[in-house]
Amino acid sequence: MKAKYLIGLLILLIFSGPLLIAQTSIAYQRFLETDHLDFGLGSYGRIGVGWMPTIESTEGRRLNLNSMGSIGGRMEEQDYMELGVAFYIKPENYPKDSTEIVVQIRSALYSNNLQYFGNSSTGDAFSSLTLAFPEIFIEARHVLVPNLNVWVGSRLYRGGDVHMADYFYFNDHSGQGFGAEYKNSRVSAIFVSSSDTTSTVPPYFFLNIKSGTPGLELRQRIVTAFEHDFHLKENDLLTVLGEWHHMGDPSDEELDINDPDIIASYPGDDGWVLGVKHQWNEIAGLSAGSFNHLALRYGSGIANGGDGGNSRTWNTFGAANLDTYEFKDAYSWHIVDHFLVNFGESWSLNAYGVLNRSKGAARTNGLAETYLGREVYNSKTDWTLGVKAVKYLTDQLHLQAELHHSERKDGNEPWYAMTKLSLVPTLAPTGARSVWARPHLRFVASAARYNDAAMNARYSPYLQLVGSDRWGYYFGVKAEWWTW
Repeated sequence: MKAKYLIGLLILLIFSGPLLIAQTSIAYQRFLETDHLDFGLGSYGRIGVGWMPTIESTEGRRLNLNSMGSIGGRMEEQDYMELGVAFYIKPENYPKDSTEIVVQIRSALYSNNLQYFGNSSTGDAFSSLTLAFPEIFIEARHVLVPNLNVWVGSRLYRGGDVHMADYFYFNDHSGQGFGAEYKNSRVSAIFVSSSDTTSTVPPYFFLNIKSGTPGLELRQRIVTAFEHDFHLKENDLLTVLGEWHHMGDPSDEELDINDPDIIASYPGDDGWVLGVKHQWNEIAGLSAGSFNHLALRYGSGIANGGDGGNSRTWNTFGAANLDTYEFKDAYSWHIVDHFLVNFGESWSLNAYGVLNRSKGAARTNGLAETYLGREVYNSKTDWTLGVKAVKYLTDQLHLQAELHHSERKDGNEPWYAMTKLSLVPTLAPTGARSVWARPHLRFVASAARYNDAAMNARYSPYLQLVGSDRWGYYFGVKAEWWTW
C-alpha cells in the first residue's frame, strides 16, 4: 500500500508545483504513521493526431460550426488531460463516527493554440501549454447529522453530460464557492470572478482576452443555486433547479475616456433561472444501461448564458438595454434530450438533441453596442441533432458511426448549417461491450458538408483555415481514457 501512496503523491508533486512540496511531504509521512488516511487517484484524457487532406495540414481543425464547441461531434477535439488525487481522512473515533472527509485536487493540462502535447512545453512562449486546477476542495460527508454533506473550494459541480458532444448541460455549477447537500437537496454559491485586464475599474471591467470583446456580463457575481431530486419510482428521477444571480455595482470613479458616447460601466444587476430534468435511468423492455434524459431550462436577466459549447448560465449573452443599462428583458431557453438504447451485446444506439435560444436586453435582434463602442449579436438560435451507432464486432473491436446536423442563426444573419458523418473503427482493449468502455484507440474519418451561408462566411474553425469550401474533411488517430 505504501508504494501506491508514494506513486500518487509523486504525481501530485509534479502537477502541483513547488508550493505544495512541503505540505505533500508532511502528508506522506502521516500516511505512513496512521490508519486514518487513504488515497485515490483518477484521470481523464485524450490525445492523438489529426490531418486535413485539403491543405495537407498535420494539425486538424474542428469541422463544427463556430461558437458551438463540441456540439456537433467531438471526434476532432484536441489533446487534453486531467489528473486528480483524493485524500480520504477518517475521523478520530472511526468507525464509531461515520463522518467521511475528502480532500480532492484535480489538475487540467491543455494547449491554447491547438498544438499537440508532444510539440508543446510550459517553457515555450508559442505553445501556450496551460496548467489549471479546476478542482481543489474539501468535503465533509455525514457531518453533524446523517446525510448532511458540506464542501468548500473550487469544484466541477455538475450533473451528466452528452458525452458524444462533450456537453455538460442543465446544471453546470462549476466554480469556486461552497455548498451543502442533505438527502435529495443541494444548495451552493459560486463566486464568479474575472481578471481586470484593462486597469480601469478593478474588478468590474473585464476584457475577454480570447475574443477581445469587453463584457459587463463577466464582472464578479454571486450565483446561488438550489436543486432537489424527486424519486418518482425506481430508476425514475425528476430534478428541479433554481438559481439567483447578483452582480454588484461598479466603482463610482469616473473613467478617463474621451468619447462621451462610449459605454464604460454599467450598474449592478440580477437574474434568475428555473429548470426541470427527467431521467429514466432504466427503460422497461430494453437491455441494461438504456436511458433517456430530458431537460428544460429558462434563464432571465444576466442569467441568460449558455453559448459557445457550454451551458453555464452566468456567461451572459447579448447586450444591455442602452436606456436603462440593465439586462432586465434578456432571456434564454435551453432544451436537451439524450438517450441510449442497448440491444443486448450486439450494438448500441446513442443520440441527442440540443436547442438553445438566447436574447440580450437591447432592442435589436442584430448587432448591438456594448463596452468601448464594440458590437455583439443580441440574439441567436442554435439546434443540433446527433446519433451514434456502435456495432460490437468482437469484444475488443467496435465500429462507431456518428451523424450530426447543426444549424445556427446569429441575429439577422442567415442560418448557418453543417452536416457531418464520422466513421470510427475502435479498439477497446478492455473487452467491454459498452459505449462507455475505455480506453479507446480510434481511427477517425470525418466529412462535413456546409450550406452556402456557412461556406461563404467561413463559419467553422476548419473553413477559417482552408477558406470557403462546400466540404470539410478530417482524418485522425486518437486515444481517450478515464479511470475515475
